[in-house]
Amino acid sequence: MEKGSECCSTQLIDGDGAFNAAGLENFIKEVKLGECGLSYAVVSIMGPQSSGKSTLLNHLFGTNFREMDAFKGRSQTTKGIWLARCAGIEPCTLVMDLEGTDGRERGEDDTAFEKQSALFALAVSDIVLINMWCHDIGREQAANKPLLKTVFQVMMRLFSPRKTTLMFVIRDKTRTPLENLEPVLREDVQKIWDSVPKPEAHKETPLSEFFNAANLRQRFFHSIAPGGLAGDRRGVVPASGFSFSAQQIWKVIKENKDLDLPAHKVMVATVRCEEIAHEKFSSFVANEEWCLLEEAVQAGPVAGFGQKLSSIMGTCLSG
Repeated sequence: MEKGSECCSTQLIDGDGAFNAAGLENFIKEVKLGECGLSYAVVSIMGPQSSGKSTLLNHLFGTNFREMDAFKGRSQTTKGIWLARCAGIEPCTLVMDLEGTDGRERGEDDTAFEKQSALFALAVSDIVLINMWCHDIGREQAANKPLLKTVFQVMMRLFSPRKTTLMFVIRDKTRTPLENLEPVLREDVQKIWDSVPKPEAHKETPLSEFFNAANLRQRFFHSIAPGGLAGDRRGVVPASGFSFSAQQIWKVIKENKDLDLPAHKVMVATVRCEEIAHEKFSSFVANEEWCLLEEAVQAGPVAGFGQKLSSIMGTCLSG
């Protein structure tokens, strides 16, 4: 795990698809994520290799992701998926830096990890940044189109998806005014959505049911507030269950099973409830009043036992 002045990061999933469970647990303790409850947001970025994703994140969020050294040539810098806590942004915001798509290191035929990481990002993120070149807008063979098709196709696999905010980041903007670029980009995105094969249940589902269109002027501060970038908070996993949830989602994706989020949420809730029950029971058996009461019972009947026991249990359960 790497640390900066205000931020620390860890490799969540390596280039071979191995989940770094120990690293994530250490990261969660370091940033005190477990104390956040539902007051946290997850942002991820995807886009072509060497398009400046890590650099953008470092400038936006004060993170310390490794950046490409252009003087040494254009090559893969980010391998797998890296996770960091943003510096100076409330609520607690986690950002995931995904390995770039269309890299020569994996080749044109090895796209399995691209699809798996895209699905993972969509399943756990509130906001997904799509990094793309300005000159690709309006082009039929644009570098971002295979990526967007992947994003939309994997979204169809989610049984009951959260509405994810897609924010398009236009790199190396030309002199064409933004107000002229935006409608072309929206039209391109709509065409890709229309062309993606959909299951029967979503034949007529509009793009807006799955994705929010982000206003480029919106801020990441207070992103989970109503009307914020991550305003749709349906089915958010409490921060204390983020590690378990992320591991299970990745396991399901790696095993090429359909991602059934409602069942997954029930599983996460069950595990967390068991953890809470264990914590409360441990608190009860260690309670000084209970220890004295238990000792007194060994000698014979205790007056007001039920009332005393109820009082001790109330104290332990409310703590």
